[in-house]
Amino acid sequence: MKYIGIFFLFALSAIGDEPRIICLGDSLTAGYGVQEDEAWPKLFQEKLKQENQPGIIVNSGSSGGTSAGGLRKLPWIFKKDVDVLILALGANDGLRGLSTTVLEQNLQAIIDYCKKHKPKIRIIIAGMKTPPNMGQEYSDSFEKVYTSLASKNKLELIPFLLEGVAGHAKMNLPDGIHPNQAGHKIICELVWNVYKKGL
Repeated sequence: MKYIGIFFLFALSAIGDEPRIICLGDSLTAGYGVQEDEAWPKLFQEKLKQENQPGIIVNSGSSGGTSAGGLRKLPWIFKKDVDVLILALGANDGLRGLSTTVLEQNLQAIIDYCKKHKPKIRIIIAGMKTPPNMGQEYSDSFEKVYTSLASKNKLELIPFLLEGVAGHAKMNLPDGIHPNQAGHKIICELVWNVYKKGL
């Protein structure tokens, strides 16, 4: 009985030591239009298990979420410890044609908040793109926000969260915007390919 108790305490300790990984995003992260277990954060949790890597994934994606909304969420998110932040915001800012300067300011504020509350936090930022109808100048300015932030803050970068998904009908729901089950699998692999480099 003594050894069972020791094992139980060890198991609890091991669970507590698992890094808490926050996926902060919009409907692309929340899993709009697919089942909860088909969205990429849940698939990423399964990927960690398959690769024998510790980690507790928290899906903090919200449909309609913007960079400003993500910033407002942080006090709630940091009520518990955060070890890794996967920052996947901006798509809705772009669809609304919001200022790329404000987008960059909001994302930088998120990064600053996280580093202030957890100096050793690992942040992975996911790049986004805008539809062609937004104009080339706006699209170029929008994309540069992510590469600039990654360089300035020495963050790991996923160049484009929807690489291999956007524009491919078989990877999206009928709306042509949100990934379907197959699309989420590709996103999961994109995230994993960057995440594993830091292990």
